[in-house]
Amino acid sequence: MKNVRLAVFGAGGVGGYFASVLARAGYWVGLIARGQNLVAIRTNGLQVESSKGDFTVALAQATDNPQEIGPVDAVILAVKAWQVPEAAQAMRSLLSPGTKVLPLQNGVEASAQLQQALGREHTLVGLCRLISAVVDPGQIRQVGPEPMVALGEPDGAALSPNAKVLADALAAAGVVVQTPLDIQAALWEKLLFIAAVSGTGAVARAAIGEVRNCPPTRELCLQLMREVEAVARARNIRLDEDVVPRTLAFVDSLPSAGTASMQRDITAGKPSELEAIVGAVVRFGDSLGVPTPTMNYVYASLLPQEWHARGIHNLGTQTA
Repeated sequence: MKNVRLAVFGAGGVGGYFASVLARAGYWVGLIARGQNLVAIRTNGLQVESSKGDFTVALAQATDNPQEIGPVDAVILAVKAWQVPEAAQAMRSLLSPGTKVLPLQNGVEASAQLQQALGREHTLVGLCRLISAVVDPGQIRQVGPEPMVALGEPDGAALSPNAKVLADALAAAGVVVQTPLDIQAALWEKLLFIAAVSGTGAVARAAIGEVRNCPPTRELCLQLMREVEAVARARNIRLDEDVVPRTLAFVDSLPSAGTASMQRDITAGKPSELEAIVGAVVRFGDSLGVPTPTMNYVYASLLPQEWHARGIHNLGTQTA
């Protein structure tokens, strides 16, 4: 363990949480953060409120410059989906020949983007199940189900040595680690969940409990799941036959007050992962000739807010 060097790129709810539990478990962790969050982490450590108990941990290194960390065995990439290409270029100093990068973004495109930028030999496919957010600079709050990470090699091969090092480290840190036989199916199952919950919650401006207990809104969520399933099957993704009812049952098990990160960002007027989550399903559906009318509605309803958050002004002039 003492010889393992890990980096976490991004100190939001996901990156901050995984960096904190890995450091608490005794691993050397370099964290790439920025702004007031970085100042607070350097001054007071990472403070975590967790369903498993509250704790504060000091990291081996916290910086906004990856070059100060240098080569590591593995990197957890925990930036937002639209930041992946830029982060890939910035993390080159973290790579040695065997380094593996695990992307944990929502959506299904991050691994391909990393492979294009860094090479397949450095890239894993991954996803996480975690409800966690930054509540103040340097302070993380985690609630809900047991934190889980699933990972695999892009070609479905057995885990490479450094990928196994990362998987073992996460497991030792108390994270549930899965290595699915079909990581692409697992990734699309996560998209089926997050696109439906994020899209419905953002359009309805409602928490998970309100979504599932309002019959018409629950039906909207269910229809979004079915459309993601249809697109996935058209892409030859081998989803389980019961993926929709099983995912809906999982939604029913979540804390009633919970919301998805995309929904929270849209509500706060911040740039969100709308394009990576909802927009991706629309794009894939269009390219495959698979109708996604409900997802198109959600996308069209939320896109003006996304444009506003990103400073995209396309008001035009409408004349009768």
